[in-house]
Amino acid sequence: MKKNIIWPLSCVLVLSSVTAVLAMPDKVAVPAAENTVQSAVEPLSGKVLQTMDSGGYTYIHIQKKDGEKTWVAVAAAPIAVGSQITFKGGMEMRDFESKSLKRKFDSIIFADAVVSDSPVKNDPSAAPKDSSKSVSGGSKAAVSGKDAKITIAKASDANAYTVQEIFAKSVKLNKKKVVVRGKVVKVSAGIMGKNWIHIQDGTGTQAKKNHNLVCTSQDMADVDDVVTISGVLVKDKDFGGGYKYSAIVEESTIKK
Repeated sequence: MKKNIIWPLSCVLVLSSVTAVLAMPDKVAVPAAENTVQSAVEPLSGKVLQTMDSGGYTYIHIQKKDGEKTWVAVAAAPIAVGSQITFKGGMEMRDFESKSLKRKFDSIIFADAVVSDSPVKNDPSAAPKDSSKSVSGGSKAAVSGKDAKITIAKASDANAYTVQEIFAKSVKLNKKKVVVRGKVVKVSAGIMGKNWIHIQDGTGTQAKKNHNLVCTSQDMADVDDVVTISGVLVKDKDFGGGYKYSAIVEESTIKK
């Protein structure tokens, strides 16, 4: 005789949580264990103890001023062992497994950017580096600053707007289709199952934070490409883990 199996509510909840899988930059699914945690991380700095390059990323083991050691990952970059390094911040993942390294990290921080990298005083193993160059974590290039000169003509398509207009009219355009043309200044690939394309067209200002527009897409573009992006504008989008945008274009298609 067949017996009906009644699943306890706690088991159902656990099984439901297992389906929540997040794709990280190493093209690996984060284990959906109960102790897997995402949390935003404040800027941090420390001495570089070890580095490993794999899967397009540099994994950096640092020791902070208080003696605590932690792993940080950024887009592949030449980081000198022994140097003093500062990261802009990022997102912590626990129980993260890197298939390319065949290694599991109890905790690792996917940093937004390296803001400085300089030799430690009296440390002969530290190679000098140009600290004026920042390396974007999880991206192919850092967002252009206020000195970058970009002038891109507005798209001629229906529903076309400049980057500045997108921000200025975000309330009216919320959840509506928009078309915007600009130069790609940053690309973050494969984060949360999406490619994150940052574009600028020369309108807006860095001071007002209305000059750089982020678009998510399954399509891909390279830094310095001039592209036309079509998608749905979403106002005040919060993905969690520090990914919050006053205006973002989602479900985008990209034409070069």
